Amino acid sequence: MILNQGLKSAIQRVITGILLAGIMIGSVLMGAYGFLLLILAVNVLGLREFYQLFRSETIYPRVFSGIILASALVFTSFLVVNGITDLRVLLILIPLSFSIYVIELYLKAENPFLNLAITFLGILCISLPLSFFLLIAFLPFGSVIYHAEIIIGIFIILWAGDSGAFFFGKLFGKRRLFHRISPNKTWEGSLGGAVSALTASYIMDLLDPVHCLQEWIIMAVIIMITGTYGDFIKSLMKRSLHVKDSGTILPGHGGILDRFDTLLGSAPFIFGYLILYGHG
Repeated sequence: MILNQGLKSAIQRVITGILLAGIMIGSVLMGAYGFLLLILAVNVLGLREFYQLFRSETIYPRVFSGIILASALVFTSFLVVNGITDLRVLLILIPLSFSIYVIELYLKAENPFLNLAITFLGILCISLPLSFFLLIAFLPFGSVIYHAEIIIGIFIILWAGDSGAFFFGKLFGKRRLFHRISPNKTWEGSLGGAVSALTASYIMDLLDPVHCLQEWIIMAVIIMITGTYGDFIKSLMKRSLHVKDSGTILPGHGGILDRFDTLLGSAPFIFGYLILYGHG
């Protein structure tokens, strides 16, 4: 019975993963606006999930206001890098941010600054990394050219690393990597994920004429290190809130935050690397 249940869960995980990958790759290949819609969808769903996790009898994150500000951050970033307008459009974020404080004045909440803190924390943890990820597709700045290949490459490395870590951990995992925070993760799984991610980076070098093998390897290493810590931080959050998964929207995977934690942890660092040493 337990074996059947585990097999069913694994099959469910694989099917969901294939469908999600198809949607994501399809959105990226649709062009810049398809990619924007994908990022906006992940942003809204992830924020709703984040705010729901922290909501309690005494804490009320401002879901609507937070989503409006977060979506404006993503959308205005897109307008700038896509050459539709200049940096001045980002000034809209100032009154939108300030309005959240002003609205809180009139709501007579029991813990107004806890509400504000969680509202802005969600934007910091989810929307800001997604905005960096969006910007990566338009590097180098000023070219106003959308590069789908680097986004697909990052996705492939992420998926290869996650899948390698999952299956190697299931088959060979014995030594706990960080038992206090994430008891299911093992050194063997991490090693399998690293090998898989590096293999994917080599394949991307063969397919992508823009970025060299060294750049793909460095991006894979960044993803493995910062993405793993992003996963740990998400696990720390869930343990502190006494929940198993961040949501149920993705059968076999949990919620949006469960699926995108590695990307959220690594995207700002990949962006920083490309700006400083790559094609920024």
